[in-house]
Amino acid sequence: MPETAEEISQQPEVRKELQRATGEKRQKVKACGRDRFWFVAHVLILVGCAVLYFLISSKLIPLPEPSINLAGRIIRGAALIVIVLAIARAISVYGLARIEDPSTRFTLQRVVHLVVALVVALIAISIVFVNWYAALAALGVGSIILALAVQTPMKSFIAWIYILVRQPYRVGDRIKIGDATGDVIDVGYLDTTLWEFGGHYISGDHPSGRLIKFPNEKVLDEIIYNYSWPLFPYIWNEIKFQVAYNADLEFIASTMQRITEEELGEEMLKRVETFRDLLARTPVDELEVRERPRVIFRVSENTWLEAIVRYVVSPREAGRVKTRLIKKLLSALNAAPEKVMFPAGANR
Repeated sequence: MPETAEEISQQPEVRKELQRATGEKRQKVKACGRDRFWFVAHVLILVGCAVLYFLISSKLIPLPEPSINLAGRIIRGAALIVIVLAIARAISVYGLARIEDPSTRFTLQRVVHLVVALVVALIAISIVFVNWYAALAALGVGSIILALAVQTPMKSFIAWIYILVRQPYRVGDRIKIGDATGDVIDVGYLDTTLWEFGGHYISGDHPSGRLIKFPNEKVLDEIIYNYSWPLFPYIWNEIKFQVAYNADLEFIASTMQRITEEELGEEMLKRVETFRDLLARTPVDELEVRERPRVIFRVSENTWLEAIVRYVVSPREAGRVKTRLIKKLLSALNAAPEKVMFPAGANR
């Protein structure tokens, strides 16, 4: 049975696309009891560090001069670590919690943990071995040098995060980017892998057997065509024949539409109609989404008319469906040569 509009609109992917298309506000994210506890604990620790630093710097707590300097660095470092941990938790609660896809949320959480661990380690090293401010200056210079040395990998890593958050494509999607067209089979930290279809050695939508790898940074500079949008995972395709001006156009139109509808099946037609109802809730004009095949006629550059049937099909089924339709359409139209009047002989 085809899914209803209510059932499809409750799917996470569809709901997310509807929110993005309509600008609908997400439900406000609130901190749970455990998160509130940690936020309060961070504030109390910061207050304790401030009080302890004041007592030591005012010499209300008697310590030798070298110990005062070391204690001051430890307290400042501890306060900075607490601030970093509080920021990381806020990002997790109010940022990552909005991401509905569990795998994406888990991956980004790992990235946050990695960044926090690196920052905490640098702060700890600066406290023990070098002056804190000098360590930050050295870190800044080192970061610039490192960024220049690994500019492309860093840009690809940032693009990977962009792919996870904005999801221009995901594993399993069929996309076109630049000259590459294929199904996404892996999205790594630095590059994306496609299973190519079509290409230089084969026509149509059949896989070519080749893998395509490109750096993730390409998504920041190239236009991406995604054929697997969750809200409407179909594309329009068409078949055209040349017929004479004095052919029976009504017979041709009704025959082509009937055969195409029979081939596509009622289930697909109803499913596309459901997606049209969903699109009606977005700024997209629902009349642009036709759930049934449509036959149009166009004047060709030669002395013939073009009879074109346009229909909606799944991207991965486009080649097979077109092949079956051509055979059935030709069989039905050739059965009435006096009405169709295809080009013959040298006029083909």
